[in-house]
Amino acid sequence: MDTTYRAPGVMHPPPLVDAPARDAAALLGRALLAALFIWSGFGKLVGFAATTGYIASKGMPLASVLAALAVLVELGGGILLLIGLKARWVALAFALFLVVITPIFHAWWSSPPAEVGMQQINFVKNVAILGGMLVVWAFGPGRYSIDRG
Repeated sequence: MDTTYRAPGVMHPPPLVDAPARDAAALLGRALLAALFIWSGFGKLVGFAATTGYIASKGMPLASVLAALAVLVELGGGILLLIGLKARWVALAFALFLVVITPIFHAWWSSPPAEVGMQQINFVKNVAILGGMLVVWAFGPGRYSIDRG
Protein backbone atom coordinates (compact mmCIF):
# COMPACT_ATOMS: atom_id res chain seq x y z
CA MET A 1 0.00 0.00 0.00
CA ASP A 2 1.38 3.40 -1.00
CA THR A 3 1.33 5.70 2.04
CA THR A 4 2.74 8.72 0.20
CA TYR A 5 0.86 11.93 1.00
CA ARG A 6 -0.76 13.44 -2.07
CA ALA A 7 -2.16 16.93 -1.84
CA PRO A 8 -5.75 17.07 -3.12
CA GLY A 9 -6.15 18.71 -6.51
CA VAL A 10 -2.44 18.51 -7.37
CA MET A 11 -1.24 16.36 -10.26
CA HIS A 12 1.55 14.01 -9.28
CA PRO A 13 3.90 12.23 -11.69
CA PRO A 14 4.17 8.45 -11.43
CA PRO A 15 6.78 7.24 -8.92
CA LEU A 16 10.31 6.81 -10.26
CA VAL A 17 10.54 3.30 -8.83
CA ASP A 18 7.87 0.73 -8.13
CA ALA A 19 6.95 -0.24 -4.58
CA PRO A 20 9.02 -3.48 -4.37
CA ALA A 21 12.18 -1.67 -5.52
CA ARG A 22 11.49 1.20 -3.13
CA ASP A 23 11.01 -1.23 -0.24
CA ALA A 24 14.22 -3.09 -1.14
CA ALA A 25 16.10 0.23 -1.28
CA ALA A 26 14.68 1.19 2.13
CA LEU A 27 15.85 -2.15 3.56
CA LEU A 28 19.33 -1.77 2.08
CA GLY A 29 19.63 1.83 3.25
CA ARG A 30 18.45 0.94 6.74
CA ALA A 31 20.85 -2.01 6.90
CA LEU A 32 23.80 0.14 5.83
CA LEU A 33 22.99 2.81 8.41
CA ALA A 34 22.49 0.15 11.08
CA ALA A 35 25.75 -1.64 10.22
CA LEU A 36 27.76 1.49 10.99
CA PHE A 37 26.27 1.76 14.49
CA ILE A 38 26.34 -1.98 15.25
CA TRP A 39 30.03 -2.08 14.33
CA SER A 40 30.80 1.06 16.31
CA GLY A 41 28.75 -0.02 19.34
CA PHE A 42 30.39 -3.46 19.40
CA GLY A 43 33.80 -1.81 19.18
CA LYS A 44 32.95 0.39 22.14
CA LEU A 45 31.74 -2.65 24.10
CA VAL A 46 34.88 -4.74 23.58
CA GLY A 47 37.11 -1.70 24.05
CA PHE A 48 35.12 -0.26 26.92
CA ALA A 49 38.12 1.04 28.88
CA ALA A 50 39.47 2.86 25.82
CA THR A 51 36.03 4.29 25.07
CA THR A 52 35.69 5.53 28.64
CA GLY A 53 39.15 7.09 28.45
CA TYR A 54 38.35 8.84 25.17
CA ILE A 55 35.10 10.26 26.55
CA ALA A 56 36.93 11.43 29.69
CA SER A 57 39.62 13.06 27.51
CA LYS A 58 36.92 15.32 26.07
CA GLY A 59 36.15 16.60 29.57
CA MET A 60 32.85 14.75 29.86
CA PRO A 61 31.66 13.80 33.37
CA LEU A 62 30.70 10.24 34.29
CA ALA A 63 32.64 8.84 31.35
CA SER A 64 31.84 5.20 32.16
CA VAL A 65 28.12 5.95 32.32
CA LEU A 66 28.29 7.83 29.02
CA ALA A 67 30.28 4.98 27.45
CA ALA A 68 27.62 2.48 28.55
CA LEU A 69 24.93 4.76 27.15
CA ALA A 70 26.83 5.02 23.84
CA VAL A 71 27.05 1.21 23.63
CA LEU A 72 23.34 0.89 24.36
CA VAL A 73 22.36 3.52 21.79
CA GLU A 74 24.73 2.36 19.06
CA LEU A 75 24.55 -1.42 19.46
CA GLY A 76 20.96 -1.69 20.67
CA GLY A 77 19.64 1.02 18.39
CA GLY A 78 21.58 -0.38 15.45
CA ILE A 79 20.00 -3.82 15.90
CA LEU A 80 16.52 -2.30 16.22
CA LEU A 81 17.08 -0.20 13.10
CA LEU A 82 18.35 -3.24 11.19
CA ILE A 83 15.27 -5.34 11.94
CA GLY A 84 12.95 -2.37 11.62
CA LEU A 85 11.48 -2.47 15.14
CA LYS A 86 10.38 1.02 16.26
CA ALA A 87 12.60 2.23 13.43
CA ARG A 88 11.18 5.75 13.31
CA TRP A 89 11.77 6.29 17.04
CA VAL A 90 15.23 4.73 16.80
CA ALA A 91 16.10 6.97 13.85
CA LEU A 92 14.93 10.01 15.80
CA ALA A 93 17.02 8.91 18.81
CA PHE A 94 20.05 8.50 16.55
CA ALA A 95 19.43 11.95 15.06
CA LEU A 96 19.40 13.52 18.54
CA PHE A 97 22.44 11.46 19.56
CA LEU A 98 24.34 12.73 16.51
CA VAL A 99 23.35 16.35 17.14
CA VAL A 100 24.81 16.07 20.65
CA ILE A 101 27.97 14.03 20.04
CA THR A 102 29.15 15.40 16.70
CA PRO A 103 30.29 18.86 17.86
CA ILE A 104 31.82 17.35 21.01
CA PHE A 105 33.85 14.55 19.44
CA HIS A 106 34.52 15.97 15.97
CA ALA A 107 35.15 19.67 16.73
CA TRP A 108 37.48 20.24 13.79
CA TRP A 109 37.52 24.00 14.42
CA SER A 110 39.42 23.48 17.67
CA SER A 111 41.49 20.44 16.70
CA PRO A 112 45.26 20.40 16.34
CA PRO A 113 46.29 21.18 12.74
CA ALA A 114 47.28 17.56 12.06
CA GLU A 115 43.74 16.38 12.98
CA VAL A 116 41.62 19.07 11.27
CA GLY A 117 41.10 17.17 8.01
CA MET A 118 40.14 13.91 9.73
CA GLN A 119 37.79 15.67 12.14
CA GLN A 120 36.15 17.63 9.30
CA ILE A 121 35.51 14.39 7.41
CA ASN A 122 34.03 12.73 10.51
CA PHE A 123 31.92 15.81 11.27
CA VAL A 124 30.47 15.92 7.74
CA LYS A 125 30.02 12.12 7.75
CA ASN A 126 27.94 12.42 10.92
CA VAL A 127 25.88 15.21 9.36
CA ALA A 128 25.21 12.94 6.35
CA ILE A 129 24.21 10.06 8.65
CA LEU A 130 21.94 12.51 10.47
CA GLY A 131 20.28 13.17 7.11
CA GLY A 132 19.76 9.45 6.57
CA MET A 133 18.20 9.08 10.01
CA LEU A 134 15.84 11.96 9.32
CA VAL A 135 14.75 10.21 6.11
CA VAL A 136 13.99 7.02 8.06
CA TRP A 137 12.15 9.04 10.68
CA ALA A 138 10.11 10.93 8.07
CA PHE A 139 9.27 8.06 5.70
CA GLY A 140 9.52 4.96 7.85
CA PRO A 141 11.51 1.76 7.52
CA GLY A 142 9.76 0.35 4.44
CA ARG A 143 7.75 -2.82 4.03
CA TYR A 144 10.62 -5.20 4.84
CA SER A 145 10.69 -4.45 8.56
CA ILE A 146 8.96 -5.59 11.71
CA ASP A 147 7.08 -2.29 11.82
CA ARG A 148 6.18 -2.74 8.11
CA GLY A 149 6.47 0.88 7.08
